[in-house]
Amino acid sequence: MTTTAIPETRQQTTTVPEKRKPSGRRIAGTTVLYIVLGILALIIILPLIWMLITSFKTDADAVRNPYGWPNPFSTEAYTTLLTSGEQPIFLWLWNSFAAATIQTILILVTASMGAYALARMEFAGKKIVFGVIISTLLVPPVVFLIPNYLIVQNLGWLDTLLAITVPGAAGAFGIFFLRQFFVALPVEIEEAARMDGAGEFRIFLQVVLPLARPALATLAVLSFLNNWNDFLWPVYVLLSPENMTLQPGLAMLQGAYRTHFAIVMAGAVIASVPVLILFGIAQKQIVESVAGAAVKG
Repeated sequence: MTTTAIPETRQQTTTVPEKRKPSGRRIAGTTVLYIVLGILALIIILPLIWMLITSFKTDADAVRNPYGWPNPFSTEAYTTLLTSGEQPIFLWLWNSFAAATIQTILILVTASMGAYALARMEFAGKKIVFGVIISTLLVPPVVFLIPNYLIVQNLGWLDTLLAITVPGAAGAFGIFFLRQFFVALPVEIEEAARMDGAGEFRIFLQVVLPLARPALATLAVLSFLNNWNDFLWPVYVLLSPENMTLQPGLAMLQGAYRTHFAIVMAGAVIASVPVLILFGIAQKQIVESVAGAAVKG
């Protein structure tokens, strides 16, 4: 008579490692780091707070009491700027918005195509081309001021929207930024699309660009801000007040012998509002782009 031995079942217990309490040195280091970051953030935000406070002062109070609270609190600067009709602030806003939007779209188109070619396509001299593009980042932008001005003048673009949109439509930074993002994307997705019969342009348009949405959003915000805040180039190529963008227009608010500080600060506040709205809309994409770059790095 045979007996079958029943194997014993042992209950396996898993031990959960205890959380290590942070050491005193680590807590102290984190505290010091937060204090330093808080001080730096305060230093950065103080000029913005001063700008906002000054915009709600009267012209006399802004001169007499430059660092104190408004006394009295007044919206005279905004009323003068928006309703006087002496300075076309709304026209300047529209010119800046149109120029920044058009140039941002052009940069996204040219930079994405150039970056994809350098990241995925093989051709003779690719490394040399990429090196030349990167080397232009070492040249100060002011060096290109006179050559670009002569080109714009010969094309008859002075005092037009083309003068402040086309010259900056293809930049080395955008190509470099997107190229690094494209290189980090998995090639297997593109190979699967090729096996399904997709062409190179279709892969670029329907596969690569959707994956690069966070990087494209980040580049769009940076390009928009760069054009929106540009002062030197519009001063050279825009001649009439009605064609001015916002930054040179704000400089025109300063007189030869007297500066209306409250009005200038009110204009600066108005100029900051679209930028804050844009950042609020694209904040999620920017954070995803930075987080993705950190993980891949």
